Amino acid sequence: MKKKISKATLERMPYYYSALKKIEDDSTGNRPVFLGEKIISSNELSEKLGFSPEQVRKDIAELGQFGVKGAGYRFDMLRRVIEKVLGLQYRWYVAIFGAGRLGSVLAYGDDFQRLGFTVTALFDVDENLIGKKINDVKVYNFADLNSVAKRKLIDIGVLTVPEDSAQIVADSLIQSGIKGIWNFTATKLTVPQDVAVVNENLSMSLINISCRLAGSN
Repeated sequence: MKKKISKATLERMPYYYSALKKIEDDSTGNRPVFLGEKIISSNELSEKLGFSPEQVRKDIAELGQFGVKGAGYRFDMLRRVIEKVLGLQYRWYVAIFGAGRLGSVLAYGDDFQRLGFTVTALFDVDENLIGKKINDVKVYNFADLNSVAKRKLIDIGVLTVPEDSAQIVADSLIQSGIKGIWNFTATKLTVPQDVAVVNENLSMSLINISCRLAGSN
C-alpha cells in the first residue's frame, strides 16, 4: 500500500528538494560518507531550510526509512524519493505563452533545465516576434498551437499574456491536450478538474508585501 503523506509535508517537499539540489551542486567532495554512501543529517537540513530538526525528522519519516543510525540520512536515496513524490523523475515539456518581457525572462532562466523541465516553444500573436528565437527556443504563431503542441509534446503551458486573453488561451491549451498551467496573470481561470493550475499573481504578491509593511508601522 502506498504511504499517505500529509498535505503540510507535501507542501514542504519542494524546499527539501531545492536544498538537496543546492547541496549536491555546491558539493566539493567533502560530503560525509557512511559505508560508501553520502550522508546528510537532520541538523544540516534544518540549518539550510530554517525548519527545526524535529520537523525535518518528522517530515522524512513520512517518506520512508533512509536513516543510518548515529550518522544521518542516505543522501541519494532521499533525493530520489523526494523527486518521485514531486513527479520530477519525468521530463516535462513546457511552452511559454506570451513572448514579451516576462515570457522572455522566463525563457532565459536556468531553473527549468536545472529541475528537469524543458522549454520547447514560445507562442505569441505579434508578427514581429513570430519566427524569432529566444534563448534558442522558437516563437510560434498562437494559431498553430494544436499542431505544435502535438509535435513538441507540450505538458505545461506558462501564461504571461494580457489578463483579458488568459481564459481564452487557457481554453485553447486544454483543447490541445495540455494538462498543466502556470498562470502569471491575475485572471482566475476556470478549468476542468483534471487540469492542474498554479497561480503566480505578481500584483497580489506586491499587495501582500505592502499590507505586511503597513501593518508593521
